[in-house]
Amino acid sequence: MINTIIVDDEPLALDVLETYIEKIPNLNLVKRCNNAIEALKVLQNESIDLIFLDIQMPQLTGIEFLKSLKNPPLVVFTTAYPNYALDGFELNITDYLLKPISFERFVTAVNKVVDQLPTEVVEEELATGKDFFFVKSDKKLVKVSYEDIKYIEGLKDYVIIRMRDNTRVITLQTMKSLEAKLPSNLFKRIHRSYIVALDKIEAIVGNMVEIEKKHIPIGKNYRDELLAIINENKL
Repeated sequence: MINTIIVDDEPLALDVLETYIEKIPNLNLVKRCNNAIEALKVLQNESIDLIFLDIQMPQLTGIEFLKSLKNPPLVVFTTAYPNYALDGFELNITDYLLKPISFERFVTAVNKVVDQLPTEVVEEELATGKDFFFVKSDKKLVKVSYEDIKYIEGLKDYVIIRMRDNTRVITLQTMKSLEAKLPSNLFKRIHRSYIVALDKIEAIVGNMVEIEKKHIPIGKNYRDELLAIINENKL
């Protein structure tokens, strides 16, 4: 989960960004801050990964505030003024959003943030909803619904999530870490290189599982557990 704060002196701008944040499951809004002083207090007491930061604010501008931080989190400027883009570049911010901010442009900024996060934080973004999860793929977060997964194939340090519409999602993730986050009542690892969706199994032929004409091998170390599940559901 990406812990986030919004810093802006305009209530409407705070409302818009809060609404956008609520639509993205991997973002956690820790605090709405009306000024930089309030934001500084939050940073002193909370672990924050990302700041959506306005520039023109009373007391302390967003640029002055950012310059005062020794180890700032990732920052996305949110401003009505395009002339501060060079300052943002020099301060190594992640993105620069011009108001009014569209949701599409907001999502693009979030994907840039994800691309810069440490690996351990990105892995936490696999935190699931009730029937879906998000994975980092091709420099963006991709939503994957459980019901759409046919099987998952391991390939060295990557996994390929095969979907029922014959699309695929490739993500930098180990089979072990992904298996640990999937609900065990819906998915079963049947081979060191394969995890299958139990409801997509059409047949078992010898040492193979059949899913939409694809024959997937059953590893000898996984066979007994799989057969036990199959036997529990036999008529």
